[in-house]
Order: sequence, then structure tokens, then C-alpha cells
Amino acid sequence: MTLLLSHLACLGHDTPPGHPERPDRLRAVATVLGEARFDALVRGEAPEGDLDVVGLCHDAHYIDELRHMAPSSGLVYIDGDTSMSPGTWEAVMRGVGGAVAATDAVMKGETTNAFVATRPPGHHAEINKPMGFCFFDNAAIAARYAQRTYGIERAAVVDFDVHHGNGTQDIFWADPTVMYCSTHQMPLFPGTGAAGERGEHDTVVNAPLHDGDGGAKFRAAFENLILPKLKKFSPELIIISAGFDAHRRDPLASLNLDAEDFGWVTRQLMDLADNTAGGRIVSVLEGGYDLQGLKESVAAHVTALMGA
Repeated sequence: MTLLLSHLACLGHDTPPGHPERPDRLRAVATVLGEARFDALVRGEAPEGDLDVVGLCHDAHYIDELRHMAPSSGLVYIDGDTSMSPGTWEAVMRGVGGAVAATDAVMKGETTNAFVATRPPGHHAEINKPMGFCFFDNAAIAARYAQRTYGIERAAVVDFDVHHGNGTQDIFWADPTVMYCSTHQMPLFPGTGAAGERGEHDTVVNAPLHDGDGGAKFRAAFENLILPKLKKFSPELIIISAGFDAHRRDPLASLNLDAEDFGWVTRQLMDLADNTAGGRIVSVLEGGYDLQGLKESVAAHVTALMGA
């Protein structure tokens, strides 16, 4: 059984005209997951998150500062890519709450896995810095929450967004209990993610890809590097940072993946989770900025999850 969590409040995070991280992204996801082939999904609303849970990964001063930056009208620009509107704070906190609620449902055995369709994304948010459209790192928060609440000794965050999750790497750099694995295009924003970046305990696994690389090289990166590392680490919970901007249609990168590449990697991670984690997977939406590519990719990803 697969749980889908989302919330209309996540449409309330407004961005400037022409910005790729726009409310239409979630509308596209809702449209495709509203098709009859997804009727078996168990659907729920992402609750608002708790600031104490956010504090498992982010600095208290940063959390308070960001909360007070949310405007009552207009847009507040944090950097050239990242801004806040009056609806941003609730959208961000629904993302946190969705990731936590999905983790609860999976850890309690109420569902095998879950997909959290919220925005804005989170994997660029560092311990005390928002960037790259991101404010709080939902995937990292879910992993730490599972450890603190359910005694998980080893969690893994697997990130196939086309941009490197510098925030997740920052949060877990010195943590031997969480493995962070990423495929991403280099050179590309944010400039991190070289293969030599391995963390203080060799639990950071970066597999950078290059402009024009396609599905064969993406799959090889998983088969030859990431999956063997994960198998050896033996995580008890897998969190997926599910970004779909490596799709060939996406305007922000050029890795040329097809939707079925996302279905394939999802099934690989499910097989691994079956062996080490009782099948437990929580997937959170990250990037994906071409609406048709996003719909195709989310459909392939969720179809694979439902195959459990």
C-alpha cells in the first residue's frame, strides 16, 4: 500500500513570474495522480510540521529568522533564486509535516511506502541557510525524526534530483548513522557533489554525471557505486529525495533521462529496502520543472512504489 500526502496550501507559495518553481508543478502532479490507474493510492493531507522537529536538522536562530521574514504581502527576496510570499511559511511547514506524517505511517506499518507531493523543495537548505528554492530539508528531517522517534540506527537519503543536495550533505557530513547518496549533473548549481566529497565517516556517496549523459550512465552509477554502498550500509529506512529535473525535457539541466529511468531506480531502491528495511521508503518531491516531464516521471515513480 502506498500513501500519498499533499496539501492545497502548498499552492500558496508564490514565486516571481517566469520562475521555474511554480504552483503549476503541484497541479501537474495532482492531475496525473488523479488518473484512474492511481485509484489504489491512500490519500491524505500533509499536516503542518512542528518547529521542534525542524530543529533536528536546522539551527534555532535560522528557523526563527526565517519565520519572521515571511511577508504579509508581496515577495521578500532571500537570494536571486529564493523568495518568500505570504503563503510560503505554511507551504514550507506542510512539507515538513508531510514528510514526518509519511515517516510515522511507514514506521508504524500503516503503509509500505509513501510519496509526499509538496513544494517548495528542500534538499538545498543547509543547517542555517536557505538557497536554491529551498528553506527546510524535508528529507533530512524525516531521516532524523525516524531515528529519534523510532530508534532507527541507520537511515539513508537517496537523491536523484539533477542538482546536488548540498543541504542534505551539509546536515549529515559528520553523521555516521545516515548515508547520503546522490546522482546529479556537474558542473551545475550548486557546485558541490564531487566524487571526492565523502563525509567524515565515508557515508556520503556522490556519483556526478555530465552534460548529455543518459539513462545508461545514470543506471550504471547506481549499479556500480550507490547500490553496493547502500547494501553494505544496510539502512533500516530509505528516504528518497525525488527530483525529476534530470528528465530530458527539463529546462534547467541536460541529463536526458526518460520517465522509465525513474521507475527503474525506484524499483532498485525498493528491492534494497525489502532486504534491509522491511520495505520502508518515504519519498519526498524535490525538483522537476517541465510540467509534462514531471507528470511522466512522477507517474513512473509512483507506479513503481505501488508495485510493492
